[in-house]
This record gives sequence, structure tokens and C-alpha cells, in this order.
Amino acid sequence: MNQMIRNIRQRTIKSLDNTSHSGRAAPDELVPSRYALRVGDIDVLVISDGVLTPPAESMATNADPAARTAWLDDMFLSRDAFDWALNEVVVRSGDQTILIDSGLGLEYPDFPRAGQLGLRLETAGIDLASVTDVVLTHMHFDHVGGLLVDGVKDRLRPDLRIHVAAAEVKFWASPDFSRTAMPPALAEVARSAATRFLNEYHSQLRPFEEEYEVAPGVVVSRTGGHTPGHSVVRLASGGDRLMFAGDAIFPVSFDHPDWHNGFEHDPEEATRVRLRLLRELATTGAWLVATHMPFPSIGRVAVAGDVFRWVPAWWDY
Repeated sequence: MNQMIRNIRQRTIKSLDNTSHSGRAAPDELVPSRYALRVGDIDVLVISDGVLTPPAESMATNADPAARTAWLDDMFLSRDAFDWALNEVVVRSGDQTILIDSGLGLEYPDFPRAGQLGLRLETAGIDLASVTDVVLTHMHFDHVGGLLVDGVKDRLRPDLRIHVAAAEVKFWASPDFSRTAMPPALAEVARSAATRFLNEYHSQLRPFEEEYEVAPGVVVSRTGGHTPGHSVVRLASGGDRLMFAGDAIFPVSFDHPDWHNGFEHDPEEATRVRLRLLRELATTGAWLVATHMPFPSIGRVAVAGDVFRWVPAWWDY
């Protein structure tokens, strides 16, 4: 993994392999798609799965439309739909290689700029067979889809351990979308992807109740809110800290932590979780990485009056 990180920082964009698994030429990589850092003795690689383009109103379903429009204008974002990052993380602790979430895969063709995880793992020099553990923050289709791509399961090791909250497994056995703002088509994609995932990987699931140490310094903890079993992953080593917050924190959350995301199954609880995690991050100074923060999604949280401020990391070249 150390050599992998050195290689990542030495390669240029032009050195990337532009051939997909289907043999078709992949689009030119015009932007970086992976970023390496260390948390004490733990190696971390943030990988971009591409971008989604949901409707702008989905990020703030309870907001006054004028306030939402003003925020989008202030951020120079489209009022209709905007690029929403989709990030995953590979962690190496001791002799374990851990993939946190797996991206979109091919679950929703209307998001054609996402679903790049397999290619980008390959170009980063990470063999799927080297992954010992997968941690799922939750089971929405843009988090489990990469595991459902044809051929992926055959390339994973048979003793792979998949860690997910027991409450999440229970929820997706009979999911409730009544409090989300998902359109019916997306709700059906979510239901179908979760069902297929549970059917295909049932024997490899390692459900946990509230918290589980996956590897030295790598702890997954259930938060609930976004989904009943939504979880975050905290890394700790040598005095360094990092939290992968999954879908608990979004770009708008710093200015408006009370705005509901349209994919939240319990919006009020998701707001309480978000505030608690933002306060924790502001107090501890830990690095934050989140699924939908702009790549490379590495920064810290500071208090700004009654709300918060995102402080992105300076890139380390």
C-alpha cells in the first residue's frame, strides 16, 4: 500500500489506463480521480466514482425555495441540477485492505458520469482480490452498486467480510420510503439494488449492532438518520483522526444543517445526527471525508457562529 501511494503521487493523468473492462475506450481522465493520505500508520485512498446530477431541490426539501435558490447562486451552482460528487475510500490497516462503499455501478443509467469505481481501482493498482473487508455506510444504490456489476463478485475473495449495521439489513427487507422525497423510479432502483445485494452477498455479511472494530484503528459506528442503519467510519492512529461520514453530511450542511436531503428516510433524526457529527468534528479537529463532498472531500470543520464552516485541505503534491 505504501508503494501504491508513492506511485499514485508520481503518476500523471496521462499515465492512467483508459480502457474499461468492456474493452471500450473510457473517457479521457481530465481531472484527478484519487487522492492518498495517511492517518498515523493507516493508509487512506479517496477514490472518485464520478458525479451524480440529482435535481437541485433534492438537497433541501424543507427549505424555502427562495433561500435554496440564493444558496445555489452564492455557490455558483445550477438552480436545476448540479454535479454531486460520489466518493469511496480504500483503507489499509495492518494486513487488511478495506473498501468503504462501492459506488453506483450500473444501477441508474441516467447518471452516466458515475459508476467508475472498478476502472479507477484498477488504474490505482488495487486488485479486487486484495480487498479483505468491505464496509457499507448504508445500502442505497449509489453505495452498493459497484458490488453488483457483472464479474465483480467473481473477482472478490471468497472469504471477503462485508460489514453493515444489522438495522440496515433489517430495514431493506421491507423498506419504507414514505418520508423520503425520492421519485418512484429512484425508490424502485433503491429497493431492487438492496434486494439483489442481500441475495448475492448474504453469506458474506457480518452485521454489527452499534459499533465494530474492523481493523486496528478502523471503527464503524451506526448513526441512523439517513437510513436506520446508516453508519460512519472513524480512523484513529498516532494521534491522527479521520471520519468517513457517508451521507450524514452534504455540501449544504455547513450553512444549513437543518435542511433535509431528499434521500433521508428519517429527516428529523438525520438532522440531529448531522449536528452531532459536525460538533464532534469541530471539537476534535479530525479530518472529514464524506460521500458527496466535492472530491477529494478532505477537510476540517470549524464553528461559524450558529452554523459551521468547511475548511478544505491543502493538496499535498
